[in-house]
Amino acid sequence: MPACFALAEADDGSTRLYTPLDEKPKRVADPHFLARVHDIAARPEVTLLADRWEEDWDNLAWIRLDGRAMLLEPGPDQWSGEEHASAVAALRSRYAQYSAHDLNGRPIIRVDLISARSWGSI
Repeated sequence: MPACFALAEADDGSTRLYTPLDEKPKRVADPHFLARVHDIAARPEVTLLADRWEEDWDNLAWIRLDGRAMLLEPGPDQWSGEEHASAVAALRSRYAQYSAHDLNGRPIIRVDLISARSWGSI
């Protein structure tokens, strides 16, 4: 599944990845009922894989990121509310299309990155 994302540094110097449960059409209206949300609740260990494919196989590459995911809810809670707002700002600065989406009122997936492996020239 393709994913839009933004990276940010956590207070402890580690890297976090944020990906929204945006307003693009989905099979269910409430994002809390998406399979990926249920999967994270059941098993928060996640892997993200990005590859670069080209006709010239000398330029093939991939990166695998392993981490632990959780859902950030919008709202006044100082801990998650501030982080949620920062994640929304980071996503909007990276993707102009999100200026028209209600990301402020929707959950965002946070992934605390634990390890990265790659092959090729990323």
